[in-house]
Amino acid sequence: MKFLVGKADAASGVFLVSGDQARLIADAGDDLMGMIQSGAIAPDYDALPGPDVAVAEITPALPVAEPGKIICLGLNYVDHIKEGGYDIPEYPALFMRARNSIMPAGAPMVRPSCSEKLDYEVELMLIVGKGGRHISEDQALSHVFGYTVFNDGSVRDYQRKTHQWTPGKNFDDTGAIGPFVVTPDELPEGATGLKIESRVGDEILQSATTSDMMWSVAKTIATISEYTTLEEGDLIAMGTPPGVGHAKTPPRWLRPGEMVEVEIEGIGICASPIVDEAEAYAGAAE
Repeated sequence: MKFLVGKADAASGVFLVSGDQARLIADAGDDLMGMIQSGAIAPDYDALPGPDVAVAEITPALPVAEPGKIICLGLNYVDHIKEGGYDIPEYPALFMRARNSIMPAGAPMVRPSCSEKLDYEVELMLIVGKGGRHISEDQALSHVFGYTVFNDGSVRDYQRKTHQWTPGKNFDDTGAIGPFVVTPDELPEGATGLKIESRVGDEILQSATTSDMMWSVAKTIATISEYTTLEEGDLIAMGTPPGVGHAKTPPRWLRPGEMVEVEIEGIGICASPIVDEAEAYAGAAE
């Protein structure tokens, strides 16, 4: 199944997607948490009362409006590790994102006023459907509700100010999520073997496959659940492949007026216009 949380005219909530059309799932709630917590299975598309809505007419919202945790892998593709000048880690490089740093697909990605070094990172993201602690690797995939696309927008000079990456990974409105969430039965096991790509217009920035990940989805869930209890609706981002802007010569930063797209085969495209902070928040303090 493929879901899209958003709004089209008077209809808002969780839509079930079929091709370029979608239908609202009545009483599913404002986001996917209702379905995750209830364990409800969406009805067949044809069983839903109409009307059909064109996917293009739906303004996306976050699949999970208030995730309890947003956990990200920083280094999960060998060639990306090398281009960043890091040693191959023996344990995943993990960091957290705050709620203010994320926004839905289609919303502007904000280049902050204090830096021009806004970078892109296409990533596979999973939504936890069943919580737990000390989850075994062989049971881990049963804890996945679905997969989506994430652009881990990073402000590189702030990321490199200390050994901790928190500042560069937590600027407001730099992490785009969605718009689609695809259930595991629609994808290869563990979402492996999927083409993963980022681009601006015809310029291909990153292009790889999720089979290149060092830590699989199952291994990542098992590793994280050793130290924290995973909860329903938590988000886990699986790291980015090589080709990021700071590693190019000269560096390739995102610029206002551009539209960056990140795409994962079988899931969809997450597109974000780039805007300056002054434009994004004009009038916010008035």
